[in-house]
Formats: sequence, C-alpha cells, structure tokens
Amino acid sequence: MILNSLRLLKIVRIVLQYGIDEIVMSGLRIPRTAKLIKAILFWRDLSAPRGERLRQALENLGPIFVKFGQVLSTRRDLMPPDIADELALLQDRVPSFDSDLAIAQIIKSLGAHPDQLFASFERIPVASASIAQVHFATLKDGREAAVKVLRPGMKASIDRDVALMKIAAAWLEFLWADGKRLKAREVVGEFDKYLHDELDLMREAANASQLRRNFADSDLLIVPEMYWDYCSPSVIVMERMHGIPISQTDKLREAGVDLCKLSRDGVTIFFTQIFRDGFFHADMHPGNILVSTDPATLGRYIALDFGIVGTLNDYDKDYLSQNFLAFFRRDYKRVAEAHIESGWAPKETRVDELEAAVRACCEPIFDRPLKEISFGQVLLRLFQTSRRFNVEVQPQLVLLQKTLLNIEGLGRQLDPDLDLWKTAKPYLERWMSEQVGWRGLIEKFKAEAPRYSHIFPQLPRLAHQALQRAAEGDQQSAVLTALLAEQRATNRLLRTIVYFGAGLLAGVLVAFYFLNFSYAM
Repeated sequence: MILNSLRLLKIVRIVLQYGIDEIVMSGLRIPRTAKLIKAILFWRDLSAPRGERLRQALENLGPIFVKFGQVLSTRRDLMPPDIADELALLQDRVPSFDSDLAIAQIIKSLGAHPDQLFASFERIPVASASIAQVHFATLKDGREAAVKVLRPGMKASIDRDVALMKIAAAWLEFLWADGKRLKAREVVGEFDKYLHDELDLMREAANASQLRRNFADSDLLIVPEMYWDYCSPSVIVMERMHGIPISQTDKLREAGVDLCKLSRDGVTIFFTQIFRDGFFHADMHPGNILVSTDPATLGRYIALDFGIVGTLNDYDKDYLSQNFLAFFRRDYKRVAEAHIESGWAPKETRVDELEAAVRACCEPIFDRPLKEISFGQVLLRLFQTSRRFNVEVQPQLVLLQKTLLNIEGLGRQLDPDLDLWKTAKPYLERWMSEQVGWRGLIEKFKAEAPRYSHIFPQLPRLAHQALQRAAEGDQQSAVLTALLAEQRATNRLLRTIVYFGAGLLAGVLVAFYFLNFSYAM
C-alpha cells in the first residue's frame, strides 16, 4: 500500500512537472477547475511542444510507461498527429540490471548455475530492454548461444502501474470531452494483455519457433533456433546470431550487401508473412533486425526479439488482399465497397462519398519513390477519414499498421528510391491467383485431402443410411397422409352432424312457435 502511494505521488509530480494536466485540460468538462489549476501552477515552463513534454514524462516514469507510449504511438486513429509522431520516438534505453540478479534468475528457472549449464557465460549483458536483458554464452557442445533473462519483479511492477493506468483512464473518460472516443480504458486493457504476454518468455520462444518453421526453406530470412532444454517462462536460450545491424548501411555496403535487393527482399518477407502465413513479426524496428555477413548467407535478414507477433485469419487476409490490390489498381470504389460489405463502415454509408475520400488520401502517393512520400501521413489521413465516416479500426490490424510504419523506416534507410507499390503488386496478384484460381483450388483440395481420405471409404455406408432414412421418412409420410385424410373425413362428418342437428333444432323451435300461435288464436 505504501509502495503504491509513493508510486502515485511520483506519477503526480511528473505529470505536473511536464504539464500533462494541461494537455488533458484542453478538453476538460470542468473549465473553471482547469483554469484554477493552471493559475496555481503558473511557475512551470511549458514552452516545449505538448508531444515532446508527454514523451519526456513517459521516459521519466520508467520502462512500463515507455512501453505504454510505444503501444499508444501505433494508435494513430486515436491520437493527434503531433503526439503520435513524438511518441513514435520513444526507445527502450533502459539500464541493465545487476548480473548477480540475472544469475539468480537463471538458477531459479533452470535449476543450476550458469557455470554448470554452459561452457562459458558472459556476465556483462550485450543488450538491455524494459522487459529483459541478453547475455552471450557457449553451450557445452560448442554451440554459441544468447541467454535472455526476464527482469526480476516485473510482474509486480507491471500490475501496480497498470492498475494506476486503469484508474487514470476511467477518470479521463469521465472528465475529458473526447475521452470516450479515445477509448482510454480499452487501450489500457490492450496494453495490459500485451505486457503480460511479453512476461512469458516461453511464448516468445514459441513465436520464434513458428516463424523459423515458416521460413525454413527461404533464402530471405534467418530465425535463430531455440534450445528448448534451456527454456523456461523467465529464461530462454537461443542460437547466437552474427550480423550487422540493418541501420548501419555503410558497414553493409563494405561487406558487399546489395541494399536495393535487401529493400526488395524486406517487402517480400513482409507480404509473405501477411498473406501466406497470417503470422508476422510485429516489432520490426532496426534494433531487432541484423543482416548476415556469412558468405553462405550473405545479405539475408536475421530476425530477433519475438515477443510481439501478429496473427490474421483467412477473412482478414482476404479483406487485406482485396484492399491492397484495389489500392494498387486505384480502384477506390472497390475499397469503399469492401469497407461497407465487411461492416467496418455503417451500412448507410454512401459508396461514392467514401470512394472520393479514399481517393483524396491515396492518389497523391502513386508513381512516386518512397523518399517522397510518408506512409505515416497517408495512414493519418486515412484515420481521419475513418473517423469522419465512423469506420471502426479493427484491433487485429493495429500491429499490422505499426509494422507497416517500421517497414517504411527500413525502406528509407536502405533504398530511398524504392517503389513499394510496384514491388508489391506482382506478389499480391500472384498470391490472389493462388488463392482464387485453379492453383488455389488444387492447394485447398490437397489441404483437405486427409479429411477426404477418412470420408471416401464410408460413402457407401453413409449413402445407404441416407436412403434408408429417406425410405423411413416416406413411410412415415404415407402414414401421416392417411391419418390426415381420415381426420379430414371425420371433420366433415362432424360438421354434417352439427349442421343437421342445428337445422333439426331450428325446425322444432319453428314448429313449436306456430303451434303456440295457433292455440292462442
């Protein structure tokens, strides 16, 4: 309780120091209180842009808030552009923790000291981030390895900070006029799930294994092998990778790497992950990508850090492929129709109006090299259009948007003249042919063949059972028909009796009336 109170006081101090309250108060529903607070805190220097102040505040609040800012920067559908751009600059510049703590974590997780587990273990970490840090080691069989160790006490720290974020989000939605549209509680909930997923390093190891299997026969991407005998939820050991960081373009040129080919290969890898596998590395910033300098694999991408991956189902892939192809063909009407058909845009949306809005967003970027356009700006305009037409941004595509922005940054570094559209269009057309053409039909039949092999031998028996049920149904139908006919005959007889009885009774009453009348005369 005391720790929570101290943490809350620190958060309040930093919020006031960097004027985060002023950002919120711009849309506050209690303007008089806002003016009073601003008058009391007149001494603050708030000359820096609001986005810069927010970024600095998150950096001072610590790793969890830095992570939150990174996630928030991907939600350009919710953030003003100046804030989203500034949050995108957040980096995991986190000091490493003590090596003795890392060794204690390894002993607790793997049941032995690193000196017993490995032939050698480097106590000084080679990389440190908000969730874990990495040490190099050598296995006893001579294989080089990288040991990733979770920061001690992370779960308690995350739970404490996220609980405070949820309280702040609830107040934000209550007090801020634009709070509900920003979906503050929903964003914090996504962040909570995302962080707890990252705390399980076995999940990261499984992600790496899946990606490695997907590209097992590829000459484009290398994924390190996981050494499962040394993996646990808080420690994982994988194959050590050797390469040059993709951001060091001068060293890549000296090593003989073709940067233009490297940029095209990056596009191919991206679209392969999206449309072939529906499983993609969603944290493709330069710090997580190396380029191999081994003569046997020179120029191949090396992927690292698999804590964040995205998945797409067949519906998502089909929707995205149709939209990408429609964009590349400048068929904006089809884009508008796809949004309405999928339910992402309201049914009452006029196709021609949405078509015109999408055209205004996308037409300026075609036939221009990558160095002259910004996907960030295009996405921003698309999100603004989405808000205008009440288009719902799908949660499963948020990571895809983030990855696309990462691809933009890599493309600019490697080949500013890369035309992403012309590079991607043939690939997408081939993929569509494989999905909806004859090749797609054959591949789907192959995929379903194991199920058919069980069904085909049973067809005679199943057909016999179906015919037998049909015959029994015919017999039951005949009996039912006879019963209905008999019931109709009975109904006719009853109606005759009722009508005859009613007529007889009426005749008796009439006769009785005349007899009485005659007697009275």
